[in-house]
Amino acid sequence: MCESTCDSIPGSKMLPARRKQGSATAGARWLVFFVVAALACCALPGRAQTPLQLPDGNGKETVQKACASCHALTTVTNAGHSRGEWTSVLNMMVTAGAPVPKDQIATVTDYLAKNFPERPAPEAVVIPGSVEVSIKEWQVPTAGSRPHDPAFAPDGSVWYTGQMANVLGRFDPKTNQFKEYPLKTPSSGPHGLVPDKDGNIWFTANFKAYIGKLDPKTGNVTEYPMPDPQAKDPHTLLFAPNGNIYFTVQGGNMVGRLNPKTGEVKVVSSPTAKSNPYGMVVSSKGVPFFVEFGSNKVASLDPDTLAIHEYVLPHVDSHPRRVAITPDDLIWYSDYSRGYLGRLDPKTGQVTEWASPGGPRSRPYGITAVGDVIWYSESNTKPNTVVRFDPKTEKFQTWIIPSGGGVVRNMVSTPEGNLWLACSGVNGIAFVEVKNGAKMSSRN
Repeated sequence: MCESTCDSIPGSKMLPARRKQGSATAGARWLVFFVVAALACCALPGRAQTPLQLPDGNGKETVQKACASCHALTTVTNAGHSRGEWTSVLNMMVTAGAPVPKDQIATVTDYLAKNFPERPAPEAVVIPGSVEVSIKEWQVPTAGSRPHDPAFAPDGSVWYTGQMANVLGRFDPKTNQFKEYPLKTPSSGPHGLVPDKDGNIWFTANFKAYIGKLDPKTGNVTEYPMPDPQAKDPHTLLFAPNGNIYFTVQGGNMVGRLNPKTGEVKVVSSPTAKSNPYGMVVSSKGVPFFVEFGSNKVASLDPDTLAIHEYVLPHVDSHPRRVAITPDDLIWYSDYSRGYLGRLDPKTGQVTEWASPGGPRSRPYGITAVGDVIWYSESNTKPNTVVRFDPKTEKFQTWIIPSGGGVVRNMVSTPEGNLWLACSGVNGIAFVEVKNGAKMSSRN
């Protein structure tokens, strides 16, 4: 799915929407995301002004004015959400600047929930096992923030990107206190983030085409713009052992490198058109690997020359979205479109897959590794689940996220082997404490 443009169902060949200025447009773009995430078919950008008659009722006029100015009303009529989910969507729209008067929010939410109710989704499948976990959740301070990616910092704090609120957030687990850091460029759309050893937080500005560095001590943000106007939506970023930052540019169909010492940014195009480079990891040898969400491929990036080598997955319908790596440098991916967990051995090209417990529509998404064990979330089950897979036994164990999760787009592990999740749709973050079982540090 295209994070900075129209989030499309894999295989639908959705064309990226043209970037427009203004926060209302950004909010409309993200309504498109949630509609598609609910199995709707959003309209092509060229049809954004197609007239459509909404059902009568209180709130109709507000929906007509607030939504139709930027996109087709089919992005509303094709959606299906519970009232709670519509509340979350509307909060994100308003946070991003959509012109919905405060005294109309409840009316509009009632209108949307009545006329476009929740559609059936796969039920969460609970598989028992020997590992015990506890899941604790917190709401982030700003409503409609849409926390996207989490990061665990060396000082024990947890960071997240408040994509729609244009903030980076810090949470101290010891005190249960949040602090938000506003970005200096409006509507930056912070997406991925990673801490450095000095305590700075680096992030991708998904809406404004730059990589940023936040100094938490001062609140100052340094921006490193993309060198190519086509690199509109930097996505995931990671440090490599050589000190450079490597990143994906999803809609721009590129990957890149930033030298933090010099500020030099280079980008190269993916060999496969519309392959949508997405999640990324770095091997023990310092080689970045990334998944191509728009195709059925995984790729490696030469850290020096930026040459790309692609590995074709056996199923043409595969669309790997996020990726993890184990200490043996095996690549694990969440096949979002088929409902599978996959493993690629880059040395041999061999691919092994396992059907996710929630089935073909479970949409595996955020994923990480703790030692040899894989953890991920099924983002389309009701509620979302946390899934553990042990490659040695090839057995799954699952747990329900109490809040529902609302689509867990990414997760990270701590040195102790616990997990932090960004629960985008319910405006929160979650801590998964593993009570027993092997706990080993993860490199991603």
